Amino acid sequence: MAGLVLALLLAPVLALMSSTAAHAVDTLCLPDATHGCLAGTLRTEDGVLPDVTITVTDEAGAAQEVVTSETGKWNLRVDKEGPYTVKIDESTLPKDLVTDGEVKVTSKFGVTIPALITIRTENYSATTSKFDELLQSSVNGLRLGLLLALASVGLSLIYGTTGLSNFAHAEQVTLGGMLGYYLINVHGLGLWVGGVLVVILCAFSGWLQDRVLWQPLRRRGLGLTQLMIVTIGLSLALQYVYQYTVGARTVRVVQDNPEVSEFGPITITNQSIVAMVISVVVLAAVGYALLRTRIGRATRAVSDNPALAAASGIDTDKVIRLVWTVAMGLAGLSGILYALVTNGIKWDTGLQILLLLFAAVTLGGLGTAFGALVGALIIGLVVELSPVLGMPGDFKYATALLILILLLLVRPQGLLGKPQRIG
Repeated sequence: MAGLVLALLLAPVLALMSSTAAHAVDTLCLPDATHGCLAGTLRTEDGVLPDVTITVTDEAGAAQEVVTSETGKWNLRVDKEGPYTVKIDESTLPKDLVTDGEVKVTSKFGVTIPALITIRTENYSATTSKFDELLQSSVNGLRLGLLLALASVGLSLIYGTTGLSNFAHAEQVTLGGMLGYYLINVHGLGLWVGGVLVVILCAFSGWLQDRVLWQPLRRRGLGLTQLMIVTIGLSLALQYVYQYTVGARTVRVVQDNPEVSEFGPITITNQSIVAMVISVVVLAAVGYALLRTRIGRATRAVSDNPALAAASGIDTDKVIRLVWTVAMGLAGLSGILYALVTNGIKWDTGLQILLLLFAAVTLGGLGTAFGALVGALIIGLVVELSPVLGMPGDFKYATALLILILLLLVRPQGLLGKPQRIG
């Protein structure tokens, strides 16, 4: 049965894989005893830079040209050891981007040598104040927090109504980003049409999961620990299916360089602004539905006391199925927006953000949708602000988890959770 669910869940991805993108793809350079490789990736904070021409010149003056792929990567196989000069043709760069000049690298047989080329905007200034950095990082943190909130609210609703910690929830974020890439970039659907279709497909996958897998397992009386192990297995299976179908490359929705807006010291892409507005509107709609609609009150009743809700005439199975549907749709929306405004999404992106989602849900209060929203915003701000405050960039996720641990030592129920008596 689990195999059937997995096959049905991944049918959209496998179907969309049948066609190939029109853009250039990555090539593989394999060094050996008589050849070396020069390689690199061109990217900015707004994304990768495809179709940029790079000239590589050896010490004798012989020049070769290579063009970056759709993921911004390039490589060149050389048959001589020694110094090479690597230079970007600035006429092929997007508007307002320049380089600081050429770089020199030394090729060696049997190894791949990276060539690190600096790319900046024409009006870039290397001197920025700490206050400006804090403002920019705060906006980036708010953007990340809103994207995390879309997924963590659904995760919290699932926990509140079923008591299940769904370790496969973050893979729905990955699914949303990858479906967005194939529908919009590969199949040429518009951003809005493709985005709506992604949300519908992801929501359907949530309905299908509960109808075929989770409801039968609940009726068989499986405990929460057993169900949690099933979610871990589903998460691993989805990760490796993504890796098999897409590979290790990073995909990004709409790779054209976006328009950039400046608000004083804050620089943000128009795509990020739209993504943040969409997130706020959707989260507000979910909050209104939970507080003001009949199905929202039924959902809160099932979350508070499933047995009492069932005795009151509420169909708990229908409520739980609706929660699964909405939660997976929100995760898919989070995924397509994540792939749109960040550097892209890959097969293990869900694994990277899974702990952040659980941290947000736990920080705000388990089973509390509004707590998940508050927790996600805090986690997003901490992740982006910690490097500015002196924490090494590689430890920014660890900083968020450390704050979670410290808070739970003081308030175990989370920020908006209710204290419960044991015994």
